[in-house]
Amino acid sequence: MNLVLWIIAGLLAAAFAAAGLMKLTQPKAKLAASGMAWTEDFSDGQVKGIGAVEVLGAIGLVLPAATGIATVLTPLAAAGLAVTMVGAAITHLRRGEGSMVPINVVLGGLALFVAVMRFGPNAF
Repeated sequence: MNLVLWIIAGLLAAAFAAAGLMKLTQPKAKLAASGMAWTEDFSDGQVKGIGAVEVLGAIGLVLPAATGIATVLTPLAAAGLAVTMVGAAITHLRRGEGSMVPINVVLGGLALFVAVMRFGPNAF
């Protein structure tokens, strides 16, 4: 099970790091034009903040566990990313973008699985 959790955490970290870096480095108008219409509902600072949360969550999924330092941060990061996906799903539903919600559910569900397993039976 430990290997499965590492694989899931690694894939989640890659996905959230990519999405977060995109939000941190691209202007809001470019993000909106590329299909992230939800950015219209948020200020530039809020979009950058969401990107920062995603990047920090991605780091938190892997770095503490890999170094053995403050390993409790790994399940906390996973839980935080799951909450972030709840917010994303609510935003998409509010905007009538229901087709985006399954992505949020899958990412949030995987993050929640990592959090529960790393807090519980497969803690470090």
